[in-house]
Amino acid sequence: MPVIRQLSPSVVNKIAAGEVIERPASVVKELLENSVDAGATRIDVALGQGGTDLIRVSDNGHGIAAEDLPLAVASHATSKIADADDLFHVGTFGFRGEALASIAEVSHLTIRSRLATAEAGYEVEVVGGVRRDVVPCGCPVGTTIEIRNLFYNTPVRRKFLRASQTEIGHASEAFTRIALAQPQIHFTLRHNDKLLFDLPPTANWRERIAAFFGRDLESTLIPLENRDGDVRLFGFAADPEHSRANNRMQYVLLNGRFIRDRSLQHALSEAYRGLLLGGRFPIAFLRLEVPADAVDVNVHPTKLEVRFADSGRIYALLLGTIRKKFLATDLTARVRSPIGMPQPGAEVADSTAAAEHREVLIAWAKGALSTGNRGQGTEDSAICDEQSALELRFEPPPGPPLELNRLDRSWPPPTISARQHEAAEFAGRLASQIQARSASDGATPFQGVPPTHHSRRSHLGFQIHNRYLITENEAGMVVIDQHALHERILYEQLREKVLAGQMETQRLLVPEPVTLPPAEAAAALEARETLAQLGIEVEPFGGDTLLVSSYPAMLANLSPADLLRQVVELLITSHKGPERRDLLDELLHMIACKAAIKAGDHLAPEEITALLEQRHCYQDAHHCPHGRPTALVFTREELDRRFKRT
Repeated sequence: MPVIRQLSPSVVNKIAAGEVIERPASVVKELLENSVDAGATRIDVALGQGGTDLIRVSDNGHGIAAEDLPLAVASHATSKIADADDLFHVGTFGFRGEALASIAEVSHLTIRSRLATAEAGYEVEVVGGVRRDVVPCGCPVGTTIEIRNLFYNTPVRRKFLRASQTEIGHASEAFTRIALAQPQIHFTLRHNDKLLFDLPPTANWRERIAAFFGRDLESTLIPLENRDGDVRLFGFAADPEHSRANNRMQYVLLNGRFIRDRSLQHALSEAYRGLLLGGRFPIAFLRLEVPADAVDVNVHPTKLEVRFADSGRIYALLLGTIRKKFLATDLTARVRSPIGMPQPGAEVADSTAAAEHREVLIAWAKGALSTGNRGQGTEDSAICDEQSALELRFEPPPGPPLELNRLDRSWPPPTISARQHEAAEFAGRLASQIQARSASDGATPFQGVPPTHHSRRSHLGFQIHNRYLITENEAGMVVIDQHALHERILYEQLREKVLAGQMETQRLLVPEPVTLPPAEAAAALEARETLAQLGIEVEPFGGDTLLVSSYPAMLANLSPADLLRQVVELLITSHKGPERRDLLDELLHMIACKAAIKAGDHLAPEEITALLEQRHCYQDAHHCPHGRPTALVFTREELDRRFKRT
């Protein structure tokens, strides 16, 4: 019979280390949190070999008194709580008092600390859980904790550590989570004596975000702020054109602490519903300020998960704030210059130098640069010398020197031949627009080429390649995907009708029998109520055969049998146990996609007009229900940049 025995403190600390200290990144997190709790304004982190050989965290915080150093490495000794009631009002990152003891059990740990009022610092060293005496040392005000040879006495744990680059990646993420939440603190991170991050303190949180994730992402962030009583939400959500294949770029900071909460992640996904493609996740940097007694942070070994007293309230606040902000924001995708393309004015940084360069070019074009005035020591002369050394001979043509003349724009319009029919059609469209503008301005109309009989334009825009619509707004030129836009419009119309119970259906005089595999037939019958909301009425007919007695009127070009099979396929492939609302939404997506015009469909001018007029009548018209953008905006500035006008 097994005998129950009391475990030694060393074994207890090793067990705790197994829960709290998973890898070097866990040590970095615990030490950084201690430094923040100590009121530091600067924290320096140095790692060696991903943190397996060296982890050093130095801060300029309050420091630790010499008599408290032995307690600092003792198990369950802390200055942050005094009794059980304090667990429900935790205002610091750490409070359990087991991190340093656990780390010291599986490493060589050294603490050097000095109070601001002390003349010297003190040092304590712990090797594999064995503490040595506290001795004086020289050190600046604050605390430096150095860990070497992590997991040296637990070879199994050390064996499962990854390569140095993998471990530094995890450590950098732990560093990012804390430095992101504390922009008022100066942070640095070094790895193998190489500086990775140097983050000066800032009052602008966007600057700290840009330091980690770049200006391209920071420039697309949409500010958020809302309050529900004593709960405050603020931060940034990225434009839907920026997303990730995972949710690692969702930073939710609760009272300055990074957390992972499935409920809040779900609220974030719901806020972006219909704005992202399947399998993509939104990017967000959110801060929540909640009273300490309204949240329990003592539910996870690493305090990564928390429990809210009223999670529904937090969920509704997050979802409502983002959705309202999106409805008030133009999320139409914009074409941006590729990285490296010069910005407006970048080509002419020095106007004087540009003028001199222009004069040199004009002089060269006129043939004024003779052999005699080269070699005057200028940069342009040196370039000419290098060019003259090449075995290339450019003899000036006989006659007077080249002169520059203004271009005469008063040439007559060209005659249009049969071979130029396509160009004439395009010119006709442009001429018609110019005539309309001239007439409104009272000017003489431009006598261009008349439009052809096959024109595909309305007064709002025109169609190209039977798939895109071209129009304009106050920002610039807009290119619209006709299928994506029509799909969004139909989806919004369908959703309104389904919610109001006014879905137009087409009843069949003779119900159509459809035979399905047993699993699909069962799925269709199980979802009969949901299908009926969409106008699809089915009933059993014996065996695995179903009768379809009605279907949506807008899908008249699709046979009831094909429609039912596609719907059932969606039912089968949906996630396990989908909510009725989610299932209904997916079916609406499918019906809208099937009923919308397709790429390749020719549109009459009246259809183009109707489509463009309805674009502004529905919310989220900038994305189709599946998350693809419906339009791209080429801003006037971007067009000027592309045509080298700036």
